[in-house]
Amino acid sequence: MTHRTTIRGARLAVVLTLGLSAVLTGCASDSESDDGFASSSSGGGTDSVVFAEQPWVDLQVENEIAVQILEELGYDASIKKNLSVENAASALGTGDIDAYLGNWWPSQEPTFGELIDGGDVDVVSTMVTGTEYAPAVPGDVAKELGVTSLADLDEHADAFGRKIYGIEAGSPGNETIQAAIDADAYGLGDWELVASGTPAMLAQVEKSTKAGDPIVFLAWSPHWMTVQFDTVFLEDPDEVWGGAGEIRTVTRAGFADDNPEINEFLGNLTFTTDQAGEFYYAHDKDGQDLADIASEWIDANPDVVASFLDGVDDADGEPAAEAFAS
Repeated sequence: MTHRTTIRGARLAVVLTLGLSAVLTGCASDSESDDGFASSSSGGGTDSVVFAEQPWVDLQVENEIAVQILEELGYDASIKKNLSVENAASALGTGDIDAYLGNWWPSQEPTFGELIDGGDVDVVSTMVTGTEYAPAVPGDVAKELGVTSLADLDEHADAFGRKIYGIEAGSPGNETIQAAIDADAYGLGDWELVASGTPAMLAQVEKSTKAGDPIVFLAWSPHWMTVQFDTVFLEDPDEVWGGAGEIRTVTRAGFADDNPEINEFLGNLTFTTDQAGEFYYAHDKDGQDLADIASEWIDANPDVVASFLDGVDDADGEPAAEAFAS
């Protein structure tokens, strides 16, 4: 039996034990598993990393991939789940969280800009390029009403019910939309931001699309929504929207000095928009478990995993690529 198989078997046993406990007690909650399978619950340690996470499937799977690989290399890796973007930024700034693989840029600049400029948060690398993040409409709505820009919305205010559907309360995207409403940008001053979780927003988009009702919502790519809804991202001629061009990996200040091998690993992490979109589809459409999506991806992409481990040693000081393959 290989070292890799042994660890995966132990992890599966932990999962089954936790699952049985949740069934018996009937009171399991997300907060009980915030720290993954590792013992660390806060940042600042050596040979360890605590990741920040919002309930975004691409981020969740990428965190799982990182945790599973690092655990097999002997490092203590865990995830602090269900944080808002603001809480994640604050925790990185104070060192209570070590790393964040979901720094959408420049849309998160209002939240992270001062921390990065002040040296409290370090930018490690760009993990995903070619992203999109903006208010959008389904393709049928764009064709029927001729809506391709934020400047087109208010002309059709009654059709849209003067509502823009957003995601989790407090997210930078929601805040930018609300700021545009408050400033009466594009005549949207009498519009309403409907904040909800991502699944609720997507359910509303699907419901409206099936009913033939126009809807404008906060959209992003990579995601299956771009295919299912033929999503049209709205142009922003007055540049009130920050947009997004890349997703970056950031860490607390000093993390690279405390954990140079893990930091090197994090800097090597890259994913394509197609891969991220596949993560969403596997979870949301096929109903796969996040951890299973991650482990299957790891097994199916040995060359990519090897690139993640380039120049990295495991917790025993041995080349990580050799240790992982053994």
